[in-house]
Amino acid sequence: MEPETRYARTGGIAIAYQVIGDGELDLVYVPDYMSNLGYVWGYGRWRDFYLRLARSFRLILFDKRGTGLSDHGGQFAALETRMEDLHSVLDSAGSDKAVILGSHEGCGMAALFAATYPERTRALVLFHPELRGVLQRPGETSEMGLKELQDLRDRWGSQEFADELLREGCQALYASDEDRRQFAAYLRIGATPAVAYALNRAFYETDLTDVLPAVRVPALILYRAPERAPALDVAERIPGARATQVSGEDYLEIHLSPEIADEIELFVSGDAPPEVPDRVLATLMFTDIVGSTEQTAELGDAGWRALLSQHHGIIRRELSRFHGVEHDTAGDGFFASFDGPARAIRCAQSIVAALTPVGVQVRVGVHVGECELHDRKPAGLAVAVGARICAIGGPGDVLVSSTVRHLVGGTGVELADRGTHALKGIPGERQVYAVAPAAG
Repeated sequence: MEPETRYARTGGIAIAYQVIGDGELDLVYVPDYMSNLGYVWGYGRWRDFYLRLARSFRLILFDKRGTGLSDHGGQFAALETRMEDLHSVLDSAGSDKAVILGSHEGCGMAALFAATYPERTRALVLFHPELRGVLQRPGETSEMGLKELQDLRDRWGSQEFADELLREGCQALYASDEDRRQFAAYLRIGATPAVAYALNRAFYETDLTDVLPAVRVPALILYRAPERAPALDVAERIPGARATQVSGEDYLEIHLSPEIADEIELFVSGDAPPEVPDRVLATLMFTDIVGSTEQTAELGDAGWRALLSQHHGIIRRELSRFHGVEHDTAGDGFFASFDGPARAIRCAQSIVAALTPVGVQVRVGVHVGECELHDRKPAGLAVAVGARICAIGGPGDVLVSSTVRHLVGGTGVELADRGTHALKGIPGERQVYAVAPAAG
């Protein structure tokens, strides 16, 4: 019997989810690319896979924003927006902590969630994760990747296109006319061509190199024999991760390995619940007024205090709008954190735009890194890197690190290479990028 579909609300957007089973541990499945909760229960292979998971866990299923039964929201969701959606689903389902199971494209968001919210993550399980998307791999050209994406958009959902995907990535389903038909229908009902293009483009542009070492929860990497090398590459980058081979030879379709539920159950039963770690992955933003000394001399102390008060009010308003957390205000600069880089960039652009009419020019630096928590305030090398990136900017600049660049794929954020820089007190050199000014 199909479970009841409910909706978690986040920022006015409804995210469809279902809960099945009554196990002691919660497990939430982050689907590969797209899904449709109204369709899968009539699709025997997915139904059997979900029912098996529900025998061991309290299973939480959801359709990602823009897919299946969930709202779209008007624009493609960045990784952190989808991560926030998962947060809302867990809250709505009454789950304080869950095993996070991600498959293929869903692995990126699952890993980012585990690194950012370790207190909500019992364990992380990834099936066929990839360290880098196609457009981030050495030797790949953007022309080749973009041509593939355009072809995907033009032929998405057609039987011919579905057959090609299965012929290349899942011979077990390709061998059956009925499976091929159901797979094509699943593509059509899971996502529109535009959403499929956006999801795949973001996947192509994402690089998890700097995210994986920040995962501090028990992690299990599952793979089939042909995908051993990329799976082990991911496992080696997550501290203490375990890698296990499962049955099958196909790249696609996690549900074709029936022992996956057993492997997850064995893994989590053998690991004591982790303590809440004192290190998390965080997006850090620093702002600084350009030419503050000259403005103070020009305005006088009283005039400068008035302008600084207006500056503080504007920045705090924008932080509130974009869910930023203020950590420090030293003189004429702010230090804040966010749960993802795209939101921090949008906030930075709004700050620059809002301060310009009042005669204040600021520079902003954004970096993503693993931080120590001192009384819930981020600290450590990543904080220093973010502050130094801000310091090299000019009036109106929003500068970001290469880590940020690798996590905003598909969001529409335009970045220009600003070269490598030796940051004061930081070993080595860092690649820096400038964000194009917001339209309008």
